Amino acid sequence: MRRVTVGMAGLACAVLVLSVPAPAAAADEVKLGDVQQAITSVTKTAGVVGVIGEVYVDGKRMGRGTAGSRLLGGKGGRIPSNSRFRIASQTKLMEATVVLQLVGEGKLSLDDKLSDVLPEVAEKDYVAGAEKITVRDLIRHTSGIPDSIGGQFDVFDFTTSYKPIDLVKAARTAPQGELGKYHYSTTNYVLLGMIIEKVTGHDRAAEFKRRLFAPLGMKHTYLATEVSDQIKGPHGHGYYPDAQGRPRDVDRLNATSYGAEGAISTAHDVSAFYRALSQGKLVPADLQRQLPRPFPNLCGGTVSSASGGLPGISSVTFTSADGRIQFAVAATLKIDNEKAMAVGDATTKAAEAVLCPAQ
Repeated sequence: MRRVTVGMAGLACAVLVLSVPAPAAAADEVKLGDVQQAITSVTKTAGVVGVIGEVYVDGKRMGRGTAGSRLLGGKGGRIPSNSRFRIASQTKLMEATVVLQLVGEGKLSLDDKLSDVLPEVAEKDYVAGAEKITVRDLIRHTSGIPDSIGGQFDVFDFTTSYKPIDLVKAARTAPQGELGKYHYSTTNYVLLGMIIEKVTGHDRAAEFKRRLFAPLGMKHTYLATEVSDQIKGPHGHGYYPDAQGRPRDVDRLNATSYGAEGAISTAHDVSAFYRALSQGKLVPADLQRQLPRPFPNLCGGTVSSASGGLPGISSVTFTSADGRIQFAVAATLKIDNEKAMAVGDATTKAAEAVLCPAQ
């Protein structure tokens, strides 16, 4: 069976900068481009099966679009724009938010050493230099801890349940990076998930629901944690080439094989998260600076994006600096994610057409 490396599209950025603008225009007065037209343009990119997207202003849906098909070969009809999809590495920002909430509650410190919070990883030498790595380093990807070795964990293996420590141990044999230097690694967030469970005494799914999903009204969002995880309800099907290059339906994935990227959400719900985070409703202002730095890349630097990818899916959420506007897009694929750079470019162009039509 072909092994598949996951987490290929990482967290690009998140809007964290608060602003005090002039009195805002009503949602109905915000100028937006044609969402359906923008979504349709993405489906013209090679490797795309279907695309959905919705734009929200102050929590009100102001546009939606769907193009392509729910299944391969133009079958299954259109994907409902409010369907669930895997947000992949965007989950990491949710996890960092939960960790910073624990810091704000005094249950954890950003300066806590990994060896103190999770002593077993130091005692058993699962993480090199655990006595120097801090919680802050894990959040910011400056720990030097490498990613799990590609190919060792199979998202299509529905018989093996991997524990988070298995992913951490696998990363130990890869070259260690430099402490204090940015190096994106999912292993950091696997460890943060372990810390959440250690500090709270609850599993990650329960803490995500209690701290984020329930308070924000994210009724259609949940954290996938099962060996055989299938998206609930209507949704688009993505595909991944098998060893012979034939597209394999990734409707089911082994969620234990990638650990930190399991949230399944909708455009409405993921927009609610980014709106609350950007407007300072989830994390105290003094702690927001610890989150991944914003990367304003659209509309003259007033809009930022966060992205994620797993086999068969590429998802991006664009958010305005004041947190009022979100545009969530999910594209199902039939190609290897590492060959889907053009899909990301097309999605960015679609967002520009919707969010900054005057430019």
